Order: sequence, then structure tokens, then C-alpha cells
Amino acid sequence: MAALTDARRLVVKIGSALLVDRRTGALRQDWLTSLAEDVAWLKSGGRDVILVSSGSIALGRGVLGLGHGVLALEQSQAAAAVGQIRLARAYEEVLAPHGLIAAQVLVTLEDSRDRRRYLNSRATLETLLGYGTIPIVNENDTVATDEIRYGDNDRLAAQVAATVGADQLVLLSDVDGFYSANPAQDPTARRFDVIDAITPEIEAMAGDAVSGLSKGGMKTKLMAAKTAVAAGCAMAITEGSRHNPLRTLSEGATATWFTPQLDPQAARKRWIAAMKPQGDIVIDAGAARALARGTSLLPAGIRAVAGRFGRGDPVAILDEAGHRLGQGLTRYTAEEARAIQGCQSTEIESRLGYPGRAAVIHRDDMAL
Repeated sequence: MAALTDARRLVVKIGSALLVDRRTGALRQDWLTSLAEDVAWLKSGGRDVILVSSGSIALGRGVLGLGHGVLALEQSQAAAAVGQIRLARAYEEVLAPHGLIAAQVLVTLEDSRDRRRYLNSRATLETLLGYGTIPIVNENDTVATDEIRYGDNDRLAAQVAATVGADQLVLLSDVDGFYSANPAQDPTARRFDVIDAITPEIEAMAGDAVSGLSKGGMKTKLMAAKTAVAAGCAMAITEGSRHNPLRTLSEGATATWFTPQLDPQAARKRWIAAMKPQGDIVIDAGAARALARGTSLLPAGIRAVAGRFGRGDPVAILDEAGHRLGQGLTRYTAEEARAIQGCQSTEIESRLGYPGRAAVIHRDDMAL
């Protein structure tokens, strides 16, 4: 089984039922304080930590007196607007004593479906992690409609893990792992310590959500596991209501781990390599040598641009003899790439009329 101390980058999903007392609608302050202690402990070991947190609607509905029933979309959005500011402030207050800065990131499903917005999200999260912050990610429930929703933060967390190349994803839940049946209904249900492959038999064992505040059940957790392991990220389901849940997991608390077959970098490269290129970028010999050493593709090495493509689209990388070297996700449109080909990075703004990124294709978005 994986160990949290082995992770370079960790994503932790926190469910509403852990953050908010269902009876009172109030924040479980002591529990959140203990989670902040765990985050500080992980950060002290040099690890990046991202939190994907539910709780805004659960907090907001308590403030607005909306009770425990099913909410209309407009009520959910109103509750999220009220709860989100309280949730962000709560994280800021518990992380600050440890010298940690909280950063709020609100996303919708469209941010991962659209490659340009996906790359922007990835760049933002990478920059926040580079500054040492703790990004707090949540679905933008104040504007998302059913058509553009993840619908649960299990899958959102898995997508975030895939986006940032995390080694591990931990789903803090109200159950201590994946069971062969619902343990609340079947006393013979057995928990799996490790799942190496999500088979049809495993999928048939998944049930629905049982928590009054949570939207996700085992079906959504299996969907999250599929996304995570395909991206080279190990995923754990563990019971999170106890204090210091991450340190407790590290010390051997019961959990189910889903194991990936590739590491995050290899999985991402395979994903990029499998895409159909929308155009070609021809580079000179110097740039080809630089790419082989693991650098990003800069405008100075580009000799020609062919095809019509947008930001985030896959493009083939060719040498001047027409040999294919690989492909990557471009940070510029075809028109922009033509405008800056051959120039130094310091000249990009004068060529385009606005600031741009230094690399046309970043090395993390490239498969050679």
C-alpha cells in the first residue's frame, strides 16, 4: 500500500459531512483545526498539498435556514454564495497559525473539458504551489448548472489530481474503504485493502450515497479512482471524521488503496501522445537538441507553423527534414505561433501586442 510520506504531490478531498455538523449546520472547527495540523506536517516534509473541499452549500443552507431537504438549483446557488466565503475564511484562519497561505480556486466542468481552460487551470495551480500556498479547490456552485457540473467532489478531486500530476489522492469519507456491499446494510460485507484493477465485478459492488449532506457514493468514488489511476495517481478511500485524519492514515488507519500502473508523468505523456494533432510546428536543430535534454519549446527555435489550431490543442513537432519528434499541447494559437516564431521570449509582447507565456509548448505538456 502507498504511504503518504512517499508522495511528492497530494490531493485531499474533504466531504461536507466531515466539515459541517448535520444537526446544527455549524462548522466542525476542532476537526478542521486538526486537518490543518496534518497539512502543515505534510508541507514540512516538502510535499505539495491541494485540498478539494465540499461544504459551501451545507454551511450556507444553515445560515439561510434552508433545512435538510432537497434544494432547488437557485437555492443551492444562493447557499453556495453565502457558504463559500465562510468556508474560505475558515481555511485561512486554521492554516495561518502554521505560516501557510490559503488560496481559493473555483472551477466548473468546462474548465477540464476545454483544453485551453484546462491548461490555464494547470498553470494557475502550478504557480500557486510554487509560491507554497495551499489551494482550496471547489466547484463553482454559484454559477454552475446541471449541464456544466461535476456533480460531486470525488470526481472533481480526481480531475484536479490528474491536472496537476499528483502522486496520491485521498478521499476523506464517512466510510473506511471500499466494501463488497454496503456495510450499513450487510454485516457480511468485506473491505478491500488494495484494488489493483477496477473490474466489472468491483463496479457491481458499488452502492449509492447514504449521507444526508454528501452527494457522492461508492459509484462516484470508483469513477474518481478510474480517473486517478489512469493519470498515474494512487487513490485512497478512508474514514475521515476522526481528528488528524491524514496522520492517522499515515500511521496505518484502515483504508482502500487503488493502485496505478504508471507514474503521473508517464501517464500524462501517454495521454498527450494519443491525441490527434491539429497542426505542425517545425523546429531547428538547436531546438531539437534542447528538447532532447528536457527543455520547453521556445519561440526562437520555431522555423515554420502549419495548420489551424487553438490554445491547448495538440500539435506535432517536426525537425526541418520533416521527421516527427513528438507532439505537445500548444499555449498559442496557430496565428500567434506564426507571429512569434524565431523571436526571443523578451520580444513576444512587442510581436503580439500583449504579454504571453515564455514557452510555446511547455516540457510538461510534451511527449517526445
